[in-house]
Amino acid sequence: MAASGSGGAKRRKRVPKTASGRRRSENRRLQKLMELEQAYWDRGLSLIAGVDEVGRGPLAGPVLAAAVVLPPGVAIRGVDDSKKLNAARRSALYDEIRAKAVAIGVAGASTREVDRINILRASNLAMKRAIQRLHCTPEHVFVDGLPVAELGAGHTAVVDGDAKVHCIACASIVAKVVRDRIMHLLATRYPGYGWETNAGYGTAEHRGAIIELGLTPHHRRSFEPNSQLTLELLQEDHAH
Repeated sequence: MAASGSGGAKRRKRVPKTASGRRRSENRRLQKLMELEQAYWDRGLSLIAGVDEVGRGPLAGPVLAAAVVLPPGVAIRGVDDSKKLNAARRSALYDEIRAKAVAIGVAGASTREVDRINILRASNLAMKRAIQRLHCTPEHVFVDGLPVAELGAGHTAVVDGDAKVHCIACASIVAKVVRDRIMHLLATRYPGYGWETNAGYGTAEHRGAIIELGLTPHHRRSFEPNSQLTLELLQEDHAH
């Protein structure tokens, strides 16, 4: 909302000065974050899953999805879009989500699947697999982004859902923490690409390492600059 007479500048959010004020503010935020879930709980549905994916943009590594079902009315303080949280905070919230969740499903789509069917379909496949990994059948699913045909009719898509819906935010945190840990593990097997810090994204360090070291089996050949580099390497092989 634009401030009056500010030429369209946004008002800064006021941070409460006291601990009790901050608690009240967080309670209001969580209440808003849980509005959609609460509407379904009020209808007698208890198994509500939030689903989100991470890893669409990296040059390397899988795309990963998580599905999280929490007990009705359970709110986890501090939960937010995983991109807004630092690694330490995500890790702490991940532990709390795991402790309180009714069920968690985590699944991915491999680099080969990303290259074969494209990143959008691979992301949707990872989300479908994550739901299938739950040890219970959700009565309704909230998913971040646009509708996903593979998930059928029993889901609601929410654009920017990881910042608007509590269970989706929880799923975004779980997916991010697990994928980061996978990339840390892969970094020990393929040193030099900086995956322990860049998680496979196309940083200057990562791009430089691709040029110097070449592609690994975990790089997405269909992604730029990987596809261009593959073409150049093939041309060099033919030249020799």
